Amino acid sequence: MTDVRPLAGFTVGITAARRAEELGALLVRQGAAVRYGPAIRIVPLADDTELHAATMRLLESPVDIVVATTGIGFRGWIEAAEGWGLGEKVLDHLSNASLLTRGPKAAGAVRTAGLAEDYSPASESSAELLQHLTKSGVDGKRIAVQLHGEPLPYFAETLRQAGAEVIEIPVYRWVAPADPGPLDRLLDAVLEGTIDALPFTSAPAAASTVAMARRTGRLAALIEVLSNRVVVACVGPIAAAPLASLGIPTVQPRRSRIGALARTVADALVTASPTLYAAGHVLQIRGTGALVDGEWREIAPAPMALLRALARQPGRVVARRELSAELPSGGEAHAVETAIGRLRTSLGGNGVVQTVVKRGYRLAVNPGDTPAPIG
Repeated sequence: MTDVRPLAGFTVGITAARRAEELGALLVRQGAAVRYGPAIRIVPLADDTELHAATMRLLESPVDIVVATTGIGFRGWIEAAEGWGLGEKVLDHLSNASLLTRGPKAAGAVRTAGLAEDYSPASESSAELLQHLTKSGVDGKRIAVQLHGEPLPYFAETLRQAGAEVIEIPVYRWVAPADPGPLDRLLDAVLEGTIDALPFTSAPAAASTVAMARRTGRLAALIEVLSNRVVVACVGPIAAAPLASLGIPTVQPRRSRIGALARTVADALVTASPTLYAAGHVLQIRGTGALVDGEWREIAPAPMALLRALARQPGRVVARRELSAELPSGGEAHAVETAIGRLRTSLGGNGVVQTVVKRGYRLAVNPGDTPAPIG
């Protein structure tokens, strides 16, 4: 038996713009294949007039509290200010304020700028940060909130209702990708059944993916596939919000980290591919093939589609007519017989797939074999 990497046979689609290669490398290292389809892009900081306008407003008078939500965003803000000749003035302004950071990366950026944070929530969540602010009292305070790619209306509005003046700092903005082709092709792959997992690192990426599906008339089909076959993972509840609003279930890591997201994807994929015992063999079905007694077997798309159909109800006889509808390009009885023959060869000719005369085919799963249905 050869060593098989944990994610061998699975294909993961990545929609991220920033840190996409990092996430992809973590998954490839575990044996997964990766397809990229960026759903968003980032507006360059120094060219963003909204950031300049918000910075000038900030400098009009002293600020009491500054909230840094991301490390890359805070660093980008200071670099942009330096490019405008305002770097020292901005840092001097911030040094007289109470600095709050959402997590260790934002705290690291603050310290690199020569400043020091006064508070950072253990959960690294905006919700806990907001709770701390409102509990400490913000009435009459002037607060700057560095955004992380999209507006934080609930965060800002809660502070305003509590009596604060809030200046939102749009350090970088997410917009649609310049070339939507890769995302469009990734959506096709998801709907065709060749993508097993779709992780999201931000809410804008999830929202943009949904928007693309809606514009092209594929939203209903996408919701169906993401709700029933594809593992959908999000780095946290904010990233999951656009999907949750459509009823799409997601898995999330305990900590909002790229590494933790990759591990969550891996765990969910393996869990979604339970083990079957057929004809005395241990069978685990994956995206592009199957593990048979621990040995990896690559299977072509047509026979793979039939294996999935047979595995939905292990041991049940599936008629040729039903199986023909599962073939990627359709087909008659002869096409089903050909695909079954190729499937048996791919599995090693071990009797896992049985012919039931005049009725169809079944996996050789029998009572007492502790079968587990494939989701």
